[in-house]
Amino acid sequence: MDREIPPPGDNESGFTLVETMIASLILVTGLLALAYAFLTGMAVVMTGQQDSIARQKAREAMENVFSARDNSTLSFAQICNVGSGSSCIFISGFEPLYQAGPDGMLNTADDGTGCASTPCYEQIWTPGPDGVLGTADDVQVQLLGFQRQIQITQITSILVQITVTIQYTTSKGVTRSVTTTALMSPYV
Repeated sequence: MDREIPPPGDNESGFTLVETMIASLILVTGLLALAYAFLTGMAVVMTGQQDSIARQKAREAMENVFSARDNSTLSFAQICNVGSGSSCIFISGFEPLYQAGPDGMLNTADDGTGCASTPCYEQIWTPGPDGVLGTADDVQVQLLGFQRQIQITQITSILVQITVTIQYTTSKGVTRSVTTTALMSPYV
């Protein structure tokens, strides 16, 4: 049986226009997903430093309250928000990140006083042009875009819940917050 072999060049196999369009659509979808993932990653990196500062400032404020109880700077009856009792010292609501005033406590009425430029905002040091912290070119940055709230909720006569929230606005205008919560009793 003799089979006829087609002459060279008559073979018209290849991609159709529909197949090419489907492949292009899949490629464009993949590239758009990759671009979105890249932009999302960049947004996370851009807010990473602010998130880290907010977490640290929330921990510092919580430690400040516990240290005051442990050192007997405050009595347990004073660890409440103004308006919740006669001896309460912590301001209700969000306040800028002022430095602690003469009483040494954060988020009290005397915060932000006692320095040359009143109000005194909390500050951090960041690495300078050499990228190394602790050298002469370090930069001091005031934390102007941050706010702090210390919310104290009475659970029982000997137990309170302390919630510290640090709130800030990103460069894109998105408000973000970090919250730390702990329980405290009058017993050290």
